[in-house]
Amino acid sequence: MSDATIPTESAGAEPNGTEAEVNGAGAVVNGAQAESAGAGAEVTGAGAESAGVEPTGTRPAPAESAPAGTGAAEPGLTEDETILPPAALTDEAARLDAADRLRVKRDAFTLDDVIYLDGNSLGALPRAVPPRLAEVVAREWGQLRIRSWEESGWWTAPERIGDRVGRLVGAARGQVVVGDSTSVNVFKAVVAAVRMAQERGAHRDQILVDEATFPTDGYIAESAARMTGCTLRPVAAGDIPSAVGSRTAVALVNHVDYRTGRLHDLPGTTAAVHAAGALVVWDLCHSAGALPVGLDAHGVDLAVGCTYKYLNGGPGAPAYLYVARAHQPGFDSPLPGWNSHADPFGMASAYTPADGAVRGRVGTPDILSMLALEAALEVWDDVTIEDVRAKSLALTDFFLRCVEEYAPAGRVRSLTPAAHTERGSQVALRCADAGAVMAELVRRGVVGDFRRPDVLRFGFTPLYTGFAEVERAARVLAAVLKES
Repeated sequence: MSDATIPTESAGAEPNGTEAEVNGAGAVVNGAQAESAGAGAEVTGAGAESAGVEPTGTRPAPAESAPAGTGAAEPGLTEDETILPPAALTDEAARLDAADRLRVKRDAFTLDDVIYLDGNSLGALPRAVPPRLAEVVAREWGQLRIRSWEESGWWTAPERIGDRVGRLVGAARGQVVVGDSTSVNVFKAVVAAVRMAQERGAHRDQILVDEATFPTDGYIAESAARMTGCTLRPVAAGDIPSAVGSRTAVALVNHVDYRTGRLHDLPGTTAAVHAAGALVVWDLCHSAGALPVGLDAHGVDLAVGCTYKYLNGGPGAPAYLYVARAHQPGFDSPLPGWNSHADPFGMASAYTPADGAVRGRVGTPDILSMLALEAALEVWDDVTIEDVRAKSLALTDFFLRCVEEYAPAGRVRSLTPAAHTERGSQVALRCADAGAVMAELVRRGVVGDFRRPDVLRFGFTPLYTGFAEVERAARVLAAVLKES
C-alpha cells in the first residue's frame, strides 16, 4: 500500500509515546496498511469554533441500495461513476472489511445507508439504549419510583459508570466519576489543580492553556485564573513542555485537537509539567474511545471528557472527571454539593467532602441520560481499545489514500498529520468552499462536518465504520469537488 500523499500543511511535529502498534499481532485488519508519511501540521492561529455541527441547511437524502448487477447508481454517485468504479481500491476495501475483526460491532448500532463520518461530534445510537431507557422509565421510575435510588442502583451510578469509562482511558477503578458537562468538569479540575499547586507554593500563579483549545476550555481557564489570582498564558500544545516553569500551577491541554485531529504528546507533556512541579489537566473529548490514553500509566493528575462522541452516549450525555487516586485527598472542588458530602443525607450546614471519586460529584445525577450512557457502553465489553486504535489508523490511512487517488489535484489539503503517532481518529481537509461542499456531501448521503472558514472534518468510528464506506465517501467527495 502506498503512502498517503495528499498535500499537508507542515509545521513542527510532536512525538507521542502512546501509539498502539498497527502491524503485527495487535492489528485488527490483517491486510496491508499504509505506512505513515511525514507529519502534517495543525492550523495555527485559526479561530476556535464550536464543537457542534454547523447547520448545513440540508438533510441527508435517504440512500437506497441498488440491486446487484443493475448498473444503478450508488448513493451519492452518478450512474457513470458507479459503472466505472476504481476496481483496485474497491476490491481492497472489500478485503479489508472481510478481515476486520470489529465488523460485527456495526450490528450493535442503529444505522442506515447514509455514510456517517461525524462520530467525532455525535456517536451513533447503540441498539441497547432504547429498550434500556424504556425499562428505566416504565419500571424503575414508573413503578419503583423513589425506591430506585437504592433498589435500581441510581445513587451509585456515577461511580459505577465511571469505572466503565475508566477502563477505556486507562484508569483503575475508583478514580472516574460520571456527571455534569465537560465544561463544568473542566472548571472543577482546573480550579482544584490550582489550589493543590498553590499548597506547594504561593508563587505558582500561572495557568497554561493550549492556545488552539476548544473555546469553552479557554473561557473557563480564563475565569479560573481570575478566581484564583493567576494569569492565563496561552501556549501551543507542543510548546508546553518548554514553557512550563516555576510559576506554573497547572497546564490544561487537549489530547487531540478538535479541529485538525492532531494527537498531542500526553506522556511527554505530563512528564515535563511534573518535572516543573506543576499539575496537568487533559481534555480527552476527542481521544476517549478512539485510542489508548493510559491515564494511570503516564501519571496524569486530572482529566475530563465527554461521552457523546466515540463513546456513543447520546446528545447531552453526562461527561466524566478523573482524579488520580493520589490527589483525591487533596481535591478541593470549587463546586461542593450535597452529593459529594461525606454524609449527604445528614443535611449538615458545614461541608465535609466524601472520600474517593465521589468527591467530584455536585448535585443530583441526571439518571435518564446516565443510564442511557451505561447501556451504550455495553458494546465495549468484549472490545479492546488497542484493536479500535489499529482499525482507526487503517481507516484514516485508507481514506487519505482514496482522496489522493480520486480528488482533483489541489482542491483539498490535509491538516491532519500523516504520522500515526500524531493522528487522532479524524481527517481534516482544507477546502476553499468547504461549507458548500459539506452541504452537498450531506445531501448525497455522506455526513461529515464543516468548521469555518474552510475545514471539512471526517470522523472515523471503528466500531461501526467500514472500509467500503470510506472508499465510497472519498468517491462522492471527489465527484462534488469536480462539479464545484
